[in-house]
Amino acid sequence: MCYGHNQSFSSRSSLRRRSHDGDDDSVVVEDLRDRLAETEARLRRARAREAELSRRLEHMKRFVSVMEIIETFLERRFQEQKDRIARLFSPVSTK
Repeated sequence: MCYGHNQSFSSRSSLRRRSHDGDDDSVVVEDLRDRLAETEARLRRARAREAELSRRLEHMKRFVSVMEIIETFLERRFQEQKDRIARLFSPVSTK
């Protein structure tokens, strides 16, 4: 990011120098086209990064969902075993 920012700054500086030097409008237009191309390239990279992060987020959501299912299952099994042990050690009622 910082690198791209510095490039834009240097492009603006060169644009000012060219304008002061009295170059024609085609130089200004070309400089603007270059800056637009740089901006579009940065936008493409940002969109690709966003897509990658979205894929990773969805993957993590699925992972969390699976972990919640496992947690619920283990809690239920733990409670079942705890109840079973409680029944085994409870005093037997005699009639």
